Amino acid sequence: MSIHSVARHQSHLAWDNSIQPILRVKSGDTVKFDCLDASNGQITPDSTVASVASLVFSNLDQVNGPIFVEGAQPGDTLKVEVLSIETADWGWTACIPGFGLLSDEYPEPALKIWKLNKKGGYTYFNEEKGIKIILCPFAGEMGVARKERGPFSTIPPYNTGGNIDTKHITAGSTLYLPIEVEGALFSMGDGHAAQGDGASLGTAIETPIVAELRFSVVKDRPYTRTPHFKTPPVNVSNEEYYCTTGVEPDLREASRAALRHMVQYLGQEYGLDPVEAYMLCSVTGDLRIHEVVDMPNYLVGLMMPSSIFSQQMS
Repeated sequence: MSIHSVARHQSHLAWDNSIQPILRVKSGDTVKFDCLDASNGQITPDSTVASVASLVFSNLDQVNGPIFVEGAQPGDTLKVEVLSIETADWGWTACIPGFGLLSDEYPEPALKIWKLNKKGGYTYFNEEKGIKIILCPFAGEMGVARKERGPFSTIPPYNTGGNIDTKHITAGSTLYLPIEVEGALFSMGDGHAAQGDGASLGTAIETPIVAELRFSVVKDRPYTRTPHFKTPPVNVSNEEYYCTTGVEPDLREASRAALRHMVQYLGQEYGLDPVEAYMLCSVTGDLRIHEVVDMPNYLVGLMMPSSIFSQQMS
């Protein structure tokens, strides 16, 4: 099977089935993508918080592609095997005004530039306090064109994929996408070095990536109507978590409460200011739905792994 390449400049800013493919591949072929970060190069290792305030939103979350997969027809499934993902040696996390689960409570911009230890597979959130994050690279944007004529924003997810921001689709995983147009027209981008489930701030550790994917057209999977995925074998560890919860009659408000309570906890126990704690929750804390049946209230938890701290949580 053939191996193809997609360069950084071969990108677009909307899902639209009228965009001409940049590459045609056969089922079983591999494509190597070289992707800028989600800021589309607007944030660099030398950026300051002023860069966040001046972000051009219409240029965010570009995706590389589209790729036409021969033999792909509406009703088929595109099988996407993630063979490898490599980050840059830097990344960024930002509090962007108007964006994020607690955007109304954090109106000011903030920016953190990370140095990624790719060989060691970690980065320090705060080296002095011994807060270390394990790197787990993935692409937030992976999807195919919708049957409806666009353009559609790349910011939200759709039933055809898009900005699914799912940290479990790492190297060794397989993503299944429902095909709605001939050729599938696959695109990807939005590299992350690490993220918690929920990406509560709206940004993770954003970073440029180079990824290799293998595409196969699969017939007879009528149940693939939204993105499905299979993870690689999970390395079960002795991880411990501290969990705060939100109890509300609305799932979003329960999620906001769980996050708010974790921010308060991290401030009290680890001396983090609210913005630092909010960022930490986004890059490594997992929002989980714990209860959805005992009405009128839902229970959502924010689970923080203890291993990131050099001192044990109390």
